[in-house]
Formats: sequence, structure tokens, C-alpha cells
Amino acid sequence: MAKKSGFTLIELLVVISIIGTLVGLIVNNMADARARARDAKRKSGLNQLKTALRLYYNDYQHYPTGAGTTFNGCGLDGDDACPEPPGIFSAGSDSTIYMREIPAGIQYQSTGEDSFITRAVLENASDPDILPSQLACPDGTPYAKTEFVVCAD
Repeated sequence: MAKKSGFTLIELLVVISIIGTLVGLIVNNMADARARARDAKRKSGLNQLKTALRLYYNDYQHYPTGAGTTFNGCGLDGDDACPEPPGIFSAGSDSTIYMREIPAGIQYQSTGEDSFITRAVLENASDPDILPSQLACPDGTPYAKTEFVVCAD
């Protein structure tokens, strides 16, 4: 009698379950990596906005007024509403452009002529930069648990 070669049904099921587990872990890690990449982009956008606001301050000795995603940072004195498309903020007769587009998901709040707070909600609640950013920028209202904050120096 010849012995049949091949895999038993149990062996095939074990191999399929191992492969399924590995695929599940890899897909989950890729999703986390994408979320961290989006968070890094938001944090970078906040820092770029801070630089643009600082350049604006150097020219006008005050930060643009506004809140949310709206700026009044255009015109000769830098206090006029900016034209379309939304997000461009420039000032002066020579139309100095400080930032062409305000990154999506970023909120701006003018807290006086000499200060501002920008914030973005991060997807990764365990990001180690969240708490230090909130402590560096005290505000009267508590921040959301996932808010990354950048303020004037």
C-alpha cells in the first residue's frame, strides 16, 4: 500500500490561521504608521504657520487678528480680510506672501497683539509631544486630550 503525500486538513488550517494573524498585524501597523505620518504633517504645518506668523509680526509688530481658520492679515496695515482663496495670508502694498495655504485641520486664535495659539487635533492620542506642547502654551480653557498646540514665543 502506497503512502499518500500531502498535508492534512488540520495542518492547512493551522498555516492559514498563522498567515491570517500575520496579515492582520501588518495591516494594523500600516494604519498606525499612516496616522503618525498625518500627525507629523499637522505638526509640521503648525510650525510653518508659526514661522509665517513670526515674519508677519516682524513687519507689523502685531499678529493677525482672527480665529478658527479665518485671518485678517492682508492690506497695507495687515488688518484687512484676506481675499480668496481662503488660507492665503499676505500683507502690504507689495503683497508679501507669508504663507500660501493654511494647512487643513489647523485652528488659529489671536490672543492679543503679541500672542497667538494654533492647534490641531492629532490622531495618535499617545503622541509624546502633545502634553509638552500644551504645557508650553497655557490657555484659560483646558485643551482636548489629543490637541497639539503651538503658540508665540
